[in-house]
Amino acid sequence: MEIQTPIIITFVGYLVLMMGIGYWAYRKTDTVDDYILGGRKMGPAVTALSVGASDMSGWLLLGLPGAVYLSGLGEAWIGFGLIFGAWLNWLFVAKRLRIYTQMADNALTLPDFFENRFNDSHGLLRLVSAVTILIFFTFYASSGMVGGAILFEKVFGLDYTLALVIGSFIIVSYTFVGGFFAVSWTDFFQGCLMLVALLIVPVAIFSQPDTQTGFKQIDPAMLSFINENTTTLGLISLLAWGLGYFGQPHILSRFMAIGNPKDLVLSRRIAMSWMVLALIGALATGIAGSLYFAANPLENSETVFINLAHVAFNPWIGGILIAAILSAIMSTIDSQLLVCSSVITEDFYLKWLRPKATDKELMLVGRFGVIAIALVAGIVALNPDSSVLGLVSYAWAGFGAAFGPVVLMSLFWRGFSRNGAVLTIIVGAITVVVWKQLSGGIFDLYEIVPGFILATVVGVVVSKLSPPAPKTVADFDDFSQSLKS
Repeated sequence: MEIQTPIIITFVGYLVLMMGIGYWAYRKTDTVDDYILGGRKMGPAVTALSVGASDMSGWLLLGLPGAVYLSGLGEAWIGFGLIFGAWLNWLFVAKRLRIYTQMADNALTLPDFFENRFNDSHGLLRLVSAVTILIFFTFYASSGMVGGAILFEKVFGLDYTLALVIGSFIIVSYTFVGGFFAVSWTDFFQGCLMLVALLIVPVAIFSQPDTQTGFKQIDPAMLSFINENTTTLGLISLLAWGLGYFGQPHILSRFMAIGNPKDLVLSRRIAMSWMVLALIGALATGIAGSLYFAANPLENSETVFINLAHVAFNPWIGGILIAAILSAIMSTIDSQLLVCSSVITEDFYLKWLRPKATDKELMLVGRFGVIAIALVAGIVALNPDSSVLGLVSYAWAGFGAAFGPVVLMSLFWRGFSRNGAVLTIIVGAITVVVWKQLSGGIFDLYEIVPGFILATVVGVVVSKLSPPAPKTVADFDDFSQSLKS
């Protein structure tokens, strides 16, 4: 792709805007509550688009269009599963989690909530959940860094490693400075830009006469949701992505941060509308790419959006649209880095090292935690052959299987015990890791399915054998009563 000055100018201008938001957020961040959850002051629109943008990431503009470009609309089943899972998450988890985390001694992180929910004085549950978050978010953040490196490599003609360093530095900078306010407000603007880009690019390509003619020669299998390559295991695996929503810390933290729980109804409507339109745009982009580049196939399928934006628009508009990819990448990595920073601050430093640390000290620890996690994730991302979709699928499954059953049973089941929660997390995480290493036959099933099922079964059995303490039952009863009031 030819590097053009207007693309560079618009791209740099967008980066300056994001850094400006980071500085503004820094001025509004006074306490560790502000840094981790924005003081629970977020409005419905910002919450909705922040959830969407941090959820979809570079996968929406790189991974999914690339998969459709190669395999056709059969990949759309991922989208169907995600839409259904996200809707259920908003409908059943959002309000309960927002209320219960505040009741549970104003818990700021999932490990903090789990510990308070089960009155775990030994800290084992917090430790297990915190370690699990750090492990899987390392892979998740790496996926975004790979996407960012691909983007900078294509736009500026940089070496992959240098592109990785520059992209990571930009994202880390405003997250380091502004915390949750910066992450949420940049997500809001990034979500708007992502949606516009995903709708404009395929429309522009489909409007061209050559593309319309190409529809006559396209393989019908590309436009079919079910084809000869569709298998039962494959279909279940794609739909099962929706299970992951119940356990994603960077999404659940948005529910915890909204100012008024009643606003979650409006947030859900905004978020689901955004999500449906964005996924339609991503699918259309992949099909548009398969038509436009039929004669000259792309070397890297995950660059289909970048190349379409370049050929369909003048450099000024193209620069803005390509910045949408950076938006998608930024909006997820910053959320992941912030969650990891929160875990390091609240669940390690404050819990085990400095229980009486000041807010100023905790914010400093959190900011340097961002840098530490970014460095580790960057090392994982050094391999230029890494797949954005592959890294995302692994981390998504890990969180979904380890935390999804725990979150659901914590919010809905009075009889769920601490021992059950600990083993649920461990079994879910280990099952995902082991299943991922196996291949062939039933092991081709997406690892979130066996992980989620086994973790849930273990949680139920252990809780029956080792019932919850009376204190936690009383807390659950208080929570259930507050939902009715």
